[in-house]
Amino acid sequence: MIKKRTGELIVTNEKQNALLKKLYGTAAGRCLLKVLTLPIVSEAVGAYMDSPLSKPLIEPFIRKNGIDTSDYIMRDFRSYNQFFTRRIKPEKRPIDRVPAHLISPCDAKLSVYRIDGRSIFRIKGSYYRVSDLLKNDFLARRFEGGHCFIFRLEVDDYHRYCYIDSGTKSDNTFIKGELHTVNPIALKHYNIYKRNSREYTVLHTDNFGDVAQIEVGAMLVGRICNRHSVHTFVRGEEKGKFEFGGSTVVLLFERDTVTPDSDLLKNTANGFETVVKLGEKIGISAR
Repeated sequence: MIKKRTGELIVTNEKQNALLKKLYGTAAGRCLLKVLTLPIVSEAVGAYMDSPLSKPLIEPFIRKNGIDTSDYIMRDFRSYNQFFTRRIKPEKRPIDRVPAHLISPCDAKLSVYRIDGRSIFRIKGSYYRVSDLLKNDFLARRFEGGHCFIFRLEVDDYHRYCYIDSGTKSDNTFIKGELHTVNPIALKHYNIYKRNSREYTVLHTDNFGDVAQIEVGAMLVGRICNRHSVHTFVRGEEKGKFEFGGSTVVLLFERDTVTPDSDLLKNTANGFETVVKLGEKIGISAR
């Protein structure tokens, strides 16, 4: 279930959910998933979405998802991926510049979890280890007692993401894997944060300490496109983009560095994701 920050409930795509339940909830579906989640399949789909052959998909997608194109910088896109990674008009996503305010790095459906003393967080009754996500036990231990923010992007979301604060960053670490959907339906059957292809870096931020940011690929996402390796960044600067498909950004915070907004914690505890937009306040520095 999904909520807006006003408390309004959003009806999810029931047709899509029914298909995913068949894929993930049946033996035949899981056999098909072995093919669909291979990186080579996503690479092939990505190549098609990069080509002019994909251009006729743009207009039907706009109509089906009710996208307000006046919010975006529109041009004569040569391919579906050019449209999919279109830029939004800056005034449509103002960046909260208050230094102590934690901002959302992207448009997404957000859940917030506490990381316990064993570097574990719990989603819908299942336990997930930070060390599985990072493939780095030493780094994972730094986030014991902190918070995990999971930003799930759907296909109609804006698919570029920004830096949450000013600071510096380390190089990116890419972890090979499969490409399952990031829809919560998949979490009942697979630990997608352990199995999916992903890329992470450590952000040394001015106001929130050291933060691990992980971009998680998803079914039929051809590429995670980060703009920088080692880099000095400013709040709101574009960090990267996802090409075709729904994807996820995960932020890991150390103990006593951030206080999430109370509505986000309440909604997560009640089983709801919360709609957030790039640049808006979602917490406050606890330092």
